[in-house]
Amino acid sequence: MDMSQVAANAGGIFSSIFLIATYTMTTMIPLRIFGILTNLALITFSFANGHYHTMVLHMVLLPLNSYRLHQMLQLVRDVKRSVNSDLSMAWLKPFMTERPCEAGEVLFYKDEKAEDMFYIVSGRYRLVEMGLEVPVGALVGEMGMLSPSNKRTGTLECIESGLVLSVTYRQVEELYVQNPAFGFYFLRLVSARLFENLNRAEARIAALTAAQAQAANKPA
Repeated sequence: MDMSQVAANAGGIFSSIFLIATYTMTTMIPLRIFGILTNLALITFSFANGHYHTMVLHMVLLPLNSYRLHQMLQLVRDVKRSVNSDLSMAWLKPFMTERPCEAGEVLFYKDEKAEDMFYIVSGRYRLVEMGLEVPVGALVGEMGMLSPSNKRTGTLECIESGLVLSVTYRQVEELYVQNPAFGFYFLRLVSARLFENLNRAEARIAALTAAQAQAANKPA
């Protein structure tokens, strides 16, 4: 057996090992890494043995696996950066679907079942019960995902035509399962936003209470 045959056999063995390892992966990043290693091994093995159809197939799959790996790593970096900086949810935009809204349209009602969340791109929107306007760049509806009952805590109404991006809880859950690191930072980010909203509400209540006390103490 000459050296080329030895190398071809070794390539076949390594390819099989990488392929089997790929099927044992339960999270996306290791799966993509082993997928890339499998592609490289099978390209080499197929070229050495003249299996050009297999070689072409894995030459096509190699950039696809590389792109998906880059996408998942970028997702983790973006959500981690958001946790440590401005609490922005803009990193979710590549996974969201556009939805135009007209003035007077209600995106969701209080106490209805929550199945998706929205990123405000343009227009004006109001949380009816609280009388609060939601600014552009805000994410609305994420709390329903963490609620035990999965129900909306308020009503969101469009008061000036615009555009929102939507993503379902199922899509977010799939990202969570595929990449535990994403899930960890996502929960930290949502928790930080919750505490930020609570602090804002407390500040508004304190300001309102102070204003009422000042009005009550003001001489008639």
